[in-house]
Amino acid sequence: MMWWNDGSGWGWGGWVGMGLGMLVFWGAVIWLFIRYTSRSSKDQPGPRHADEVLAARFARGEIDDAEYRDRLRVLHGRPGGQPPAAG
Repeated sequence: MMWWNDGSGWGWGGWVGMGLGMLVFWGAVIWLFIRYTSRSSKDQPGPRHADEVLAARFARGEIDDAEYRDRLRVLHGRPGGQPPAAG
């Protein structure tokens, strides 16, 4: 007696369907994992634009006016020139 050919089972279509279902399931699990881990890293404050960091340090009083202007010139590639206009 052949149990796989008795007419009461799903046959090859069932095996193929279950195999594809498993691929879809694990693909969804992996996709959700990647999506939520990347979202949590985006929610955390990361490095900002250098001008913003420099302005924040100046606002907190960590650096004085001369140092702020010198660093701003260096950031914009003008070590001996004028800082860019604010705005």
